Amino acid sequence: MTESEKLKVIEKYKSLSTPAVSDALDRLGIKGGCEGIKPLYYGIKSAGFAVTLKYLPVSLAKESVGDYIDDITETSMLVLDNNGRLDCTVWGGILTVVAKRRNISGTVIDGVCRDVETVNELEYPLWSRGHFMVTGKDRVGLVGFNVPVSLSKVRVNPDDLIFGDNSGVVVIPYAKIAEVLEVALKIEEAEEKIVESVNSGLSLREAREKYNYHKLQSKR
Repeated sequence: MTESEKLKVIEKYKSLSTPAVSDALDRLGIKGGCEGIKPLYYGIKSAGFAVTLKYLPVSLAKESVGDYIDDITETSMLVLDNNGRLDCTVWGGILTVVAKRRNISGTVIDGVCRDVETVNELEYPLWSRGHFMVTGKDRVGLVGFNVPVSLSKVRVNPDDLIFGDNSGVVVIPYAKIAEVLEVALKIEEAEEKIVESVNSGLSLREAREKYNYHKLQSKR
């Protein structure tokens, strides 16, 4: 997929919500919701193709936390697998400044970040398990770049689509991007029609029955 094609896919997903995409994933039997991963601040929606980084506790040899940022494209969503650790960070203010300057789609961390003020000031899209001030330097090392990783027990492969909003983060396998999008658009359309029907005087029960609400996310 070219960068231009990726940008079009990103914009289509950003017209949706993560709940609609989550329901589409359920219908297709795909686990994609990342439990415990939340936006650092609310009001941001973003999507991008996964560039993955795998961290482990530091070894005897000094290992880089990451000087990778200069090579990341704007359609990329950085996925940092720090094993859910809450005691040290793998993302901070300097990385935020550079990522924002490069117009990168965002960052998702199975772990914590720091320099929250910088993230908020720049309105950089970031989802994590929280924030903590202790650096990961000399505590973790980058051991894998663009390898399969785990994001809250959801497998993420390089180039999978990552989509985040106020409700959290979902992972869409690369091979299923078009199919999930099609299903999610239909689900969101049905839910919008239910709201319109209720606002026009129909009861919720009638509106839900009319648009098959209870089977929208059922596996088929």
